[in-house]
Amino acid sequence: MSSDILDGLYRVVLDLNFEDAEDLAKKSIEEGIDPLQSAEALTKAIREIGEGFAKGDLFLPDLVLASKVLQRALPVIRAEIKRQGKKTHTRGKVVIGTVFGDIHSIGKQMVATLLLSSSYEVIDLGVNVKSSVFVEAVKKYNSDILAMSALLTTTAYEQKNIIKDLISKGMRDKVKIIVGGAPINQEFADSIGADGYAPTAPLAVTLVNKLLGLDSGG
Repeated sequence: MSSDILDGLYRVVLDLNFEDAEDLAKKSIEEGIDPLQSAEALTKAIREIGEGFAKGDLFLPDLVLASKVLQRALPVIRAEIKRQGKKTHTRGKVVIGTVFGDIHSIGKQMVATLLLSSSYEVIDLGVNVKSSVFVEAVKKYNSDILAMSALLTTTAYEQKNIIKDLISKGMRDKVKIIVGGAPINQEFADSIGADGYAPTAPLAVTLVNKLLGLDSGG
């Protein structure tokens, strides 16, 4: 039975089965399956999705839907991991969000999903996120990386404001900051004091690995 449920969790992501994701996660807990095994089944599938996207075998809609499936199931499993006091291995913690005044989510979603597939713990704050929420999340989760997205020229400078707020709180040196979005380039990233800029989601993962002194492997 347990192998069937674990295979189901794996397949639910690969099959982009949004409807059954949360129920399967809950069933795995009801059946007493080790939540670490359940989490690995989910992340194994999302790794394969990420690899398929990087190779061009899968496309943006596949990646977006797979990330939504994961977001239905993984929080249920992680809550059980925490309840049982189990430890998980991650490469690092990443706080990610789209800045205040901007409601675009697809680019951010792509980066978050590929980071998850690369064994990072991702705290996704969503869209239209105020500076104070970013700052508080960096402090609360003791994150290694802060990733900020802005798709509008009018909201790009909000990234600068967030960095200023981190400086004023004495927190800037505690976290590496990466930025991205349509109006962002390396020159802009340098001008606002970010640690890096990535033009695409796969390159964002490469950049995070580099900033944390890790190779591209697990």
